[in-house]
Amino acid sequence: MKYIESMQNTRVKQWKKLLGKKERDKSRKFLVEGFHLVEEALKNGLVEDIILKEGTDLPVKWDVELADLFTVHNEVFAALADTDTPQGIIAVCHKPRFELEEGSLETVLLIDRVQDPGNIGTMIRTADAAGFSAVILGDGCADPYSPKVVRSTQGSLFHLPILKGNLGDWIERLQTGGVKVLGTALQGAKPYREIERADRFALLVGNEGSGVSTELLQKTDQNVYIPIYGKSESLNVAVAAGILMYGLKN
Repeated sequence: MKYIESMQNTRVKQWKKLLGKKERDKSRKFLVEGFHLVEEALKNGLVEDIILKEGTDLPVKWDVELADLFTVHNEVFAALADTDTPQGIIAVCHKPRFELEEGSLETVLLIDRVQDPGNIGTMIRTADAAGFSAVILGDGCADPYSPKVVRSTQGSLFHLPILKGNLGDWIERLQTGGVKVLGTALQGAKPYREIERADRFALLVGNEGSGVSTELLQKTDQNVYIPIYGKSESLNVAVAAGILMYGLKN
């Protein structure tokens, strides 16, 4: 177990850079905070370094043979932590790599320009729980490897394929592979309970304020909406996505 006290340490400077998207993209690494998430990352073989605050112990049952272990001064740990009440453990992880075969994409969540990290994380977690094959993030979405999104996924990020790409291209690719693409909209749409179900489908949800772009909605096979029976004007995008992911599955 190596001890680091100085904020000027080369490793500390490199770890701090991972709080920014630019370095995460460049290095294909990200930070994971908290015992549950670090354990999930270990189970999936993604951990490179484990960073412990002074006075924090590793669980005895963890297999950390492949990770480098560091104890750091409280000031150093505070500079790396993103939570208000840190648990005293952070891991440096490699981004998971997923290889998708065309036939394996049974149910897919497509996300257009959703910017709130909590919404992105919640939708990834719900897609995992609903048994979806993958989540695909279009341009303008929050970074799935930012600390807030990682926490919101509660570990689903490690075993559900999360991809980034041009959603227009993905819609065409999915349709060519026999996957029905369902957009979410109020105009020219049907209540989701009234459409013909499909075993293989992709659900397209959009930005918190403006919804799915018109350009993408013109590419879908069908558009659906969730009826609102009370006085609320709309549903939170993560809540709506959850209702539809479960409601549309056969």
